[in-house]
Amino acid sequence: MTDDTSSVRNFAPDPPRRVVDIPGPNARRRQAPSDGQGKKLLVGREIRLSGEITDCDTLVVEGSVEATLSDSRAIEVAPSGYFKGSADIDVAEIGGHFDGDLIVRQRLLIESTGLVTGTIRYKELEIERGGRISGDVQAISETDTSASGDT
Repeated sequence: MTDDTSSVRNFAPDPPRRVVDIPGPNARRRQAPSDGQGKKLLVGREIRLSGEITDCDTLVVEGSVEATLSDSRAIEVAPSGYFKGSADIDVAEIGGHFDGDLIVRQRLLIESTGLVTGTIRYKELEIERGGRISGDVQAISETDTSASGDT
């Protein structure tokens, strides 16, 4: 009997995995912004960050950010995340709350848990059932996309 109890005592469960690492229905969307190599900034849960963020390939917001995001490629706001400020980027995936000025030169995805408010400009828009968007919302054309890099 000592063999059975010693094997039970030595049992160590697998360490918990972060939600972003668990495959699921949203796994197909995570390919574009976060799978590439480059500079990635992760603002974890219960962390607050404010200021100006530049030259960041991908900003992942799980906590709270109040900032201006420029010269960056993508933003991902997790369901627990909150971003307030302005962002001029290529790709945005919003699962939490974005409040402010948002220019998305390629694709804006609002997940089922996402809320985007403010002045929003986008080339392509996808809203999952349950996702919300409000404010001054307009699609941008090809000429607007090329002109936004000049200002």
